[in-house]
Amino acid sequence: MPSNKVELSLEDGMRIAGDFLYNIAFTMGTTAGRIAGSIRRRRPIVHDVDLVFRYLSDNFGQRMSELKEICYSMPSVEVNKWGPKLAALTYWGVPIDLYFSTPETFHTLLLIRTGSKENNIRLASIAKSKGWKLHASGDGLFNERGKRIAGDSERSIYDALGVPWQEPWERG
Repeated sequence: MPSNKVELSLEDGMRIAGDFLYNIAFTMGTTAGRIAGSIRRRRPIVHDVDLVFRYLSDNFGQRMSELKEICYSMPSVEVNKWGPKLAALTYWGVPIDLYFSTPETFHTLLLIRTGSKENNIRLASIAKSKGWKLHASGDGLFNERGKRIAGDSERSIYDALGVPWQEPWERG
């Protein structure tokens, strides 16, 4: 059975991600999308594009509706799934996962969606060893009393966990 798995060079993945973000920005007048995943980690071969979109809480629903309408109207896009927290689509045949965040959830979601899986497990395990929880939803890092103690930046999570900062490309 043939595989439908896409394999792109980092440069081609960056070009596809940039082109998609440019088209969104051109249509919406702004883009709040950031590249995550293996492209942000600078992996030489990528299989998809991960983008985290950030919109203000007070206009979140409106901006998501606009983005959805744009994606459905683009002839180069096939929308496979659209939900309140993520969308899965293909753009010129390349899988793209869109993750939706508010300013409060953006940095944690960017950290988690950048990965790597092993790095996420490592950070979550350190949090768990302290009785804390790192929420993959993007909500942030919470202590044993359920109080949010980090998540306003990626670095704040590393600092709270007592882990040396790693640039995205150092995360495996």
